Amino acid sequence: MKKLSKKQLTWYGIAGIGPNMLNLMVGSYLCDALMVEGFEKNVENWTYLNKTLVVIGLWSIFVFISKIIDGIIDIPLGSWTDRLKTKWGNRRPALFVGIALMTLAFFMFLITPVKDQSVFNTIWFGFWLAAFYTFYTLTMVTYYATFSEVTKNEVDRVYLSNVKSTVDIIYFVLGYALVPMMVGNFNIRILAIASFTLMASMIIPFVVLKERSTLDIDVERYKDEHPEDEEAQKEEAPRMFQSLLYTLKNKDFILWMVIYAALQFGLSMYLTGFNVYYSGTMGFEGFKVTLCNIAGFGPVPFTLILYNFISKKKGFRFAFRYSLIMFSIGMLIGVFCRPSIIPNDTARLIVSITASFICSFGIGSFFSVSYVIPSQISVDEKKKTGVSHPAMYFAVQGLFSAGISAIATGLIWINVKNIPAGESFFLNPNGGAGLLFLFVAIGCIVACLFTMFLPKSLCDVGKVKKEEKEEKQEALDAE
Repeated sequence: MKKLSKKQLTWYGIAGIGPNMLNLMVGSYLCDALMVEGFEKNVENWTYLNKTLVVIGLWSIFVFISKIIDGIIDIPLGSWTDRLKTKWGNRRPALFVGIALMTLAFFMFLITPVKDQSVFNTIWFGFWLAAFYTFYTLTMVTYYATFSEVTKNEVDRVYLSNVKSTVDIIYFVLGYALVPMMVGNFNIRILAIASFTLMASMIIPFVVLKERSTLDIDVERYKDEHPEDEEAQKEEAPRMFQSLLYTLKNKDFILWMVIYAALQFGLSMYLTGFNVYYSGTMGFEGFKVTLCNIAGFGPVPFTLILYNFISKKKGFRFAFRYSLIMFSIGMLIGVFCRPSIIPNDTARLIVSITASFICSFGIGSFFSVSYVIPSQISVDEKKKTGVSHPAMYFAVQGLFSAGISAIATGLIWINVKNIPAGESFFLNPNGGAGLLFLFVAIGCIVACLFTMFLPKSLCDVGKVKKEEKEEKQEALDAE
C-alpha cells in the first residue's frame, strides 16, 4: 500500500469522525429514545414519538446480545479484511461494505414500523442495532488496520494516532455537549440525521488509499515483476484461527493487553461516571459541570502536542508514563475536591478545574496509544516473520476493551454507585460514587507499573533517532 505524506496523514486521521459520531448517537441516545422511562423534561424531543415503543424487558435482552455480538464479531471481521482478495485490494472494498451496510442499519433504526409499543418494534430495533454494531466494527477494524500500512515509520504512526485521538475529543464534545443543547429545539432523530453529514469524512480513505490487487494471480505476478520489493515477497495473510493464534502468542501484545486493560478499566469508569461525580460528590450543577468538562477535554489538542514532543525525545514508554502520572495526579486531587473538605463553592470549583486541566495532559494520549501500539506490534511482526494481519490486533484489542469496559461500568461501577452514604470519607456525600476518582487513579497506577516490562521495541516507539535527525537536517540544507 502507498505510504501517505504528513498532510495526507492529517486528513486520514480525521476520516474516522463520521462512523464514531454515529456510534455515539446510537449507543448514547437512540437506544434510550425508544422509551419515555427515565426522562423528566423535554421528553417529546428526547424520544422518537413521546411514548415507549419497545417491550422493555425484551429490549434489554436485545441490547445485551448486540453488545456481545459487537465484542465477538471483531475476530472474524478482522480476519476477513486481512485476507480479502479483490482486484481493488482488501481495505477499500471492506470499508465500502462496512460503510454501506452501517449506513443502511443506521437509517433503518430511525424508522418506527409500529407507532405504539409492540414486540414487532422490539425485534425490529434489536435486529438493526445488531447489524449496526456489526458493520460499524467492520468499518473501524479495517480503518485502524491501515494505520500500520499507510505510515512510513514510528514517528508517522504516532502522528497519525495523535490526529485521530484529537478527532475523538472533537466528536466527544459534539456528542456530549452540543447534542444535549440542541435537543431543546430539535427531536433526537433530526439530530441523528444531522450527525450523518459527518460520514462525508469517510470519502477520504477512498481518495488517498492506493492498493494493489490482492487476487492470488496478481500478487504472484507482482512478486515476479518486482523481486526487489522485499516486503511484497515476504507478505502473508494467515487464516482466522492461525491469525488469532499468532496474536495470542505474541508476548509483546499480551503484555500490552495487561497494560491496556488496567488503563481501560480506569478510563471507561471515568467517561461513564465523571458527570455523576461532579454533580454528586463535588456538589456542582449546570455551568459549573460544563466548566470542569471544558477544562478536561478542551486543552487536549494542545496537550497532545506536548505528549508528541516528549515521545520524540524520550520514546513511548516515558511519554506514556508521564500521561498516566499526570492523569492520576488530577484524579487524586479530585478525590479531595468535595464540600466536606473545601466548603467554599468558588474555591472548590477552582480546584476541580485545576484537577481537570491536569487530567487533560493524559486524556488525549490514552486514545492515541490504542492506535499506535497495535500498529507498531503488527509492523514488528511483519518484519520478523513476513506475517501481515494488523486488523486482528485491533480486533483482539477491541474484544479486550469491550470485556474490561463491561466489567468496569456494568458490574463494578453500577454496584459501587449504589453503596449508601456513610461516615467514611470516601463515601460522603453521595455514597459509593465518591470512590470513582480513586478507582480511576488506581487503574492508571497499575498500568504505569506494568510499563516497566515493555520491550525496547515498544519503549522507543516515536523516538526520533540521531540518524533520522541528521537525514532531516541534510534534506533541509539541500532545499
